[in-house]
Amino acid sequence: AKCQCKVVPRERTNCGYPGISAAECKKIGCCFNASVPSVPWCYNPKPKKVKKVCPNDPYTRINCGYPGIKPRECTRKGCCFRAHPAGVPWCFYHRVMEE
Repeated sequence: AKCQCKVVPRERTNCGYPGISAAECKKIGCCFNASVPSVPWCYNPKPKKVKKVCPNDPYTRINCGYPGIKPRECTRKGCCFRAHPAGVPWCFYHRVMEE
């Protein structure tokens, strides 16, 4: 993603070798910007921002508990709890979404 390459020049961390080409730099998953002298031109992208969400579709839930688990036990395990509908896990794992 382009926004992952918006790194302040002084905060760039080198990702490559001296004299690396833009194409070679991008091929190894790094960002390339040669507009600022004396900072790395081939540098590491910013990490993706992710957030945990409880999936809305009850049929995609992945079980995180056991039959009869209490809401408090479920959330203590770091999982989502929704006591409906019948026939699907009520205690289930988060999904990780990119922001």
